[in-house]
Amino acid sequence: MSVSRFLLFCFAGLIAAHALRAESRIATPDAKINNENAATESSITFSSVHVDGPYIAMTFDDGPSATLTPKLLDILAAHHIKATFFVIGENVAQHPEIVARAAREGHEIGNHSWSHPNLAKMSDAGVRNQLQRTDDAIKSATGGHPTFLRPPYGSITEREKRWIHDEFGYRIILWDVDPYDWKRPGPAIVRNRILKETRPGSIVLSHDIHPGTIEAMPSTFDELQAKGLKFVTVSELIRMAVPRQPKPSPQPTESIPAALAPSVSPTATTPSASPAVTPSLAPSPSG
Repeated sequence: MSVSRFLLFCFAGLIAAHALRAESRIATPDAKINNENAATESSITFSSVHVDGPYIAMTFDDGPSATLTPKLLDILAAHHIKATFFVIGENVAQHPEIVARAAREGHEIGNHSWSHPNLAKMSDAGVRNQLQRTDDAIKSATGGHPTFLRPPYGSITEREKRWIHDEFGYRIILWDVDPYDWKRPGPAIVRNRILKETRPGSIVLSHDIHPGTIEAMPSTFDELQAKGLKFVTVSELIRMAVPRQPKPSPQPTESIPAALAPSVSPTATTPSASPAVTPSLAPSPSG
């Protein structure tokens, strides 16, 4: 290779390397904005929590039921378990004494809308009406306002999450364990699905309006406790959150002059740390 061609090759390599560095500098502000949005999302939405201990949260949706919720409260009391109930406003209005009992016995009450619509398909005014009426009903029954929302079906837009959090102060609670008890598969299947999927930090979804779910709970609680798991409310679980350990960064290697390197990949990235909470966005027939 002639000297002139070698110098030309080196010069081209230096230009390419400079362009890559410039592109990286330009992309940094956008990456920072995306990271900030992810942090905001993680602080509002929870489907599980990274905890340092064997703690889980049992949650029950769509009640109160006039007959089944009191039975569940008896079972919870016998097992010394505190749970979180995401209640339907029109059911609270019909049975405020059941919600009052749940709160009095140390359980947590969350907003699950007034009539279980798909919030993501509603206007802001419609969503606001659903949440405010339920908030008022819970306040009337328990003396306190809820601090959590579980959107029906887990369906909610990112914009709705932000304005609901700003206006009502709600955190959005989803789940990572779903036994699909709304399909009424039978108590044994409900129990086995919960036992199979639950791990420390899980938020377990069930419904206190199906007889099979209530029937499944005593043995489910017994076996979860036999595994060493401990039950807390959703707010207690969130307070236990600890950051995930970041993945180790690749060790630096000896640099090679750009002109002599076989190739340069503009797409290489460094692994980032996972948040302490796990947001979930996919709508589900459950909830």
